[in-house]
Amino acid sequence: MITQILGYPRIGAKRELKKACEAYWAGKITQEELFQTGSKIKQSNWSLQQEAGIDWIPSNDFSFYDQVLDMSLTVGAIPDRYEPLLNHRVSKTDLYFAMARGYQKNGLDLIAMEMTKWFDTNYHYIVPEFTKDQEFHLFSSKVIDEYTEALEKGIKTKPVLIGPVTYLLLGKEKEAGFHRIELIAKLLPVYLNILSVLQNAGATTIQFDEPFLSMDLTADEKEAFQYVYEKIAVTFPDIDLVLATYFGSIEHNLTTVMELPVKTLHIDLVRAPEQLDVILNVIPTDRNLSLGVIDGRNIWKNHYETSLQIIDRAINVIGEDRIVIAPSCSLLHVPFDLDNENDEDTLPSTLKSWLAFAKQKVTEVSTIAHLSYQSPSPEHQKELESNKAAIKDRNSSTLIHKPEVKNRVANITAADTLRSHPFSIRQTKQKALLQLPLFPTTTIGSFPQTAEVRQLRFQHKKGKITTESYHKEIANEIEEAIRWQEEIGLDVLVHGEFERNDMVEYFGERLHGVAFTQFGWVQSYGSRGVKPPIIFGDISRKSPMTVQWTSYAQSLTNKPVKGMLTGPVTILQWSFVRDDQPRKTTTQQIALAIRDEVADLEQAGIHIIQIDEPAIREGLPLRKKDWSAYLKWAVDAFKLSAAVVKDETQIHTHMCYSEFNEIIESIAAMDADVITIETSRSQMELLEVFSKFKYPNEIGPGVYDIHSPRIPSQEEMENLISKAINLLSVQQLWVNPDCGLKTRKWEETRHALIAMVNAAIKLRETHQIEA
Repeated sequence: MITQILGYPRIGAKRELKKACEAYWAGKITQEELFQTGSKIKQSNWSLQQEAGIDWIPSNDFSFYDQVLDMSLTVGAIPDRYEPLLNHRVSKTDLYFAMARGYQKNGLDLIAMEMTKWFDTNYHYIVPEFTKDQEFHLFSSKVIDEYTEALEKGIKTKPVLIGPVTYLLLGKEKEAGFHRIELIAKLLPVYLNILSVLQNAGATTIQFDEPFLSMDLTADEKEAFQYVYEKIAVTFPDIDLVLATYFGSIEHNLTTVMELPVKTLHIDLVRAPEQLDVILNVIPTDRNLSLGVIDGRNIWKNHYETSLQIIDRAINVIGEDRIVIAPSCSLLHVPFDLDNENDEDTLPSTLKSWLAFAKQKVTEVSTIAHLSYQSPSPEHQKELESNKAAIKDRNSSTLIHKPEVKNRVANITAADTLRSHPFSIRQTKQKALLQLPLFPTTTIGSFPQTAEVRQLRFQHKKGKITTESYHKEIANEIEEAIRWQEEIGLDVLVHGEFERNDMVEYFGERLHGVAFTQFGWVQSYGSRGVKPPIIFGDISRKSPMTVQWTSYAQSLTNKPVKGMLTGPVTILQWSFVRDDQPRKTTTQQIALAIRDEVADLEQAGIHIIQIDEPAIREGLPLRKKDWSAYLKWAVDAFKLSAAVVKDETQIHTHMCYSEFNEIIESIAAMDADVITIETSRSQMELLEVFSKFKYPNEIGPGVYDIHSPRIPSQEEMENLISKAINLLSVQQLWVNPDCGLKTRKWEETRHALIAMVNAAIKLRETHQIEA
């Protein structure tokens, strides 16, 4: 029986990659030093898996920023706007980071490529850009270099590549008149070149990730799969190809998948356990089946008995020799190592005993494989008994269930999700109360989190400064931020969120039923990491969470200050969620806690409350047939959290990096008075759907890409707002950045926001008569 890992976290046990990348971007370390950090992480990951007895250890799962961007560089899919960098002989490393983050020096001003979510995860990838006459060639040898690097260390790996069909489908056409799948015949020769070089280097097993096989496919896309894999099989009959599918079932594409001439098929039996029996009945006799029984996206300890039952069913049908044991998907989506969690106050030992991070999941794969043998060793039998005890302890724990919370959810009614009057009535009342100008300006919530602010929070958490001193310093930061916002002329202010570590973690710390880690970092994009809360039990609010600082900020100014909250679906999506009840139920519990906070903010005199829901789009099931049920409860959860307020109170929401075309009706059904969205990287393309739909409420299309250090000019922002004016009424439009400014530096922020405010003022003069 073979064991494999599909991919491993690349950020390092203590976020070494983040620190190295940011030091390189700041000019504090050399490219060689950056590469040295990367090599240490890769070698540690390979050794860890080798020592655990994993047979197929992945390489090329490491990335300095994003695996999709890696593939774009590998196949030479470099947008024309970066051509000056090649002409200036900028290194491939700097070209790579320019594509991800933008470039603004040496007289060049290049915007970054778009970024969006990787299927229904919280990981962001850099979207490939394609033109009708797109050409491909082998530009980067990264996949080959990493294979040979591991080989030099005595470790033979399984190179991992994003499959060519999935790679194209992840991208975007940058001109009309063609579909990107039509480029497959041009792209495939580059893949064949890569395979040839890898084979010559000694690679015998190669993994192609094709998660789009879990999606709805057109006839042309299915034909592309057949074309690709038949050509590879004919050209490289001696390469054992692992076709990795994950995040859902492949039953609806079963005929296509079973005709693909690959050696091993991997399936996700965590997200779609029901597909196993169907696949066992039709899988060709010359094919191995990789069983994804370890959850690659959540942190709960594997239920060995359940996994062993699944494996036994497969063995009984196709035999032990054809079985591969694996996680459901890459372990990129879980933290690095549970052994680093030693703070009882942060993560109690009882809860810790229920968990497994990436390192522990590698051990689980190996252990399950050994337990599947007819006569497992006494040592492995002991591990099985320990696992049974942990699962039983969790199932019966009194930490999880709270009757009062369950009763409150059971008593939710449809009326609880409805505002008192429709938007047209609310808008009139809000305009009368708020007295905002045309094109009102605001930010999305957070201001830069300086090293001093982070250190302040750390010292308070560790008891090194008193709560009184901490509050005094936070109050100073808030007052300074309010005064500066007044000075530059912003219309709706924010308190800056200096007291908050993360938009989900902060709220989770103030909810019953949620736990945290010290080092449970997961990559979100590039050097950006998050520490997802662990939702282990029934959720309720401990006490007011944001009222103190929001009220204080409002007391400093006559301008409106927004109350800033994270929405229930986003808290759910960006947490590790309990798997013992429906996600809908957990979301309703969170929504009631947020509803209580909304009511308290309004009672405290806050007239604008923003409930961020950037994760609603990413939570969509992969199959369209499953969308309506999800969207119904997701939208209802947002409305439940917001509908407690009076007409005069303006509810905002924020969404970033989402394609809205197919869910615009649900976005409208959320009935937020104002929605702010990311649009700067797409040059307002994402706004077109709101125009065609005739979106009735107010909207703030982002004019400043905060995920890049690049500072846009006032003229550029004016042009973006003008594009928005061509699509929507001037009465609907707000002016704001794409997202919160937490990750930016103050110098960048000041220049960009002053330019943004000035752009809005200039356009007010032009369009005042229209209003």
